[in-house]
Amino acid sequence: MLIRDIRAHHIRIPYDAGVASFKQGASAISALDIVMIEVTTDTGLTGWGDAFSYVCPRTSFAAINEMIAPQAKGQQVPDAEGIPAFMEQIQRNLHLFGRYGITMFAISALDIALWDLAARAKGVPLHKLLGAQKRPKIPAYASLMRIGNPDFVAKDCETALSLGYRAIKLHETTSPPVFAARKAIGDNIPLMVDMNCPMDGAAATAFAHECREATPLFLEEPIWPPEDFATLAEVRKAGGLGVAAGENACTAYQFRQMMDAGAVSHAQPSVTKVGGITEYLKVAALADERGVRLAPHSPYFGPGFLATLHLMSLRDDSGFIEVFYMKREASLWGGHVDVDSSGNVAVPDGPGLGIEPDRDVMERYRVA
Repeated sequence: MLIRDIRAHHIRIPYDAGVASFKQGASAISALDIVMIEVTTDTGLTGWGDAFSYVCPRTSFAAINEMIAPQAKGQQVPDAEGIPAFMEQIQRNLHLFGRYGITMFAISALDIALWDLAARAKGVPLHKLLGAQKRPKIPAYASLMRIGNPDFVAKDCETALSLGYRAIKLHETTSPPVFAARKAIGDNIPLMVDMNCPMDGAAATAFAHECREATPLFLEEPIWPPEDFATLAEVRKAGGLGVAAGENACTAYQFRQMMDAGAVSHAQPSVTKVGGITEYLKVAALADERGVRLAPHSPYFGPGFLATLHLMSLRDDSGFIEVFYMKREASLWGGHVDVDSSGNVAVPDGPGLGIEPDRDVMERYRVA
């Protein structure tokens, strides 16, 4: 079976997050950009993946077409045992562009698509190809965008719980919203705080002390720069709270550095960033060896979300899947991976990733 063609698709789906706003720098984002890769073979099988692309869709799109496609078109499709070596060779071929950021986003997309193809070729769901499924449904947590106002935070937390969510993550950097959330959800609902790398070590430690009585499960990415694992380890130790990081880390090598420094209680590989399923599995093995919990980054709505569901279904560690708390104008997957009234997301059980993307939705929201 040969790779006949590789095509990138840029899809933009508007959303409504209420009072929350999603900002990168000075730009507010009002739509979800998804850059998917479609890998077709000479046998007619198709595999799907996606590259992280919140604010860089044209760049991720170009990386797939200009860097990934020339490397993979015409190559033999590897089976499951051959994917790691195939992807390592592509990493080696592209290493001069760096092994982080856009290059690895595009590599991640191809890797996911190859695993999708490998499972489809055998006629089994991805989770069965990877191991023994332990959870057919994964509990979800509502990942709220940054709001700031404690009253609004409390209201969104209450609404999220009424919709079935069983845990909450905030994106806040002051303590009043954290305490407002805890008051709104009660003592028994897990609460997490994502900070997006704003502070130095001393400020992050002070913030941990401020928030301690609200009992967050962890503070996520509290320091700048995020790769300063020594300082992150100091914050974890001195702050007295769990620390999560890794959504911005690429390859298992960087996660090994992070864990060996004692920087995290929770590792957060993002399957669309880290290097795909291949690197994710390596990170999971490292975490298990070192007693670190997994809390994958997954607030996206392309094939990477499906891949994360399959990967999480292999574990019985009670981990939650991250779901952006917002109303989407449309979904690529119909209602198949929506959060149900009990706060769970069902793991697709069809071949490969388990669901075909809705071509009508793709065309309606395609960016030329």
